[in-house]
Amino acid sequence: MSRTVFCRKYQEELEGLARPPYPGARGQDIYDNISQKAWDAWTAHQTLLINEKHLNMMDPASRKFLQEEMDKFMSGDEYEQVEGYVPPAK
Repeated sequence: MSRTVFCRKYQEELEGLARPPYPGARGQDIYDNISQKAWDAWTAHQTLLINEKHLNMMDPASRKFLQEEMDKFMSGDEYEQVEGYVPPAK
């Protein structure tokens, strides 16, 4: 049986992550309070941000920007959207 958490993003009990995604307190907080569904949604959005905004992950300012956007995303606050992005037609 999978582990469930009360997801901070979706405000409901959902399947939790298999392990913390980061070491330390931040990873433990995500593990304890963020669902797999929310984490998958964030990683997809993060990829869009990195690609469309041409972020350099070696740049501390880019990493800080993504960290702040992840916090907003997971808390249900307004977060950065990719301007002009149109998802591919199915």
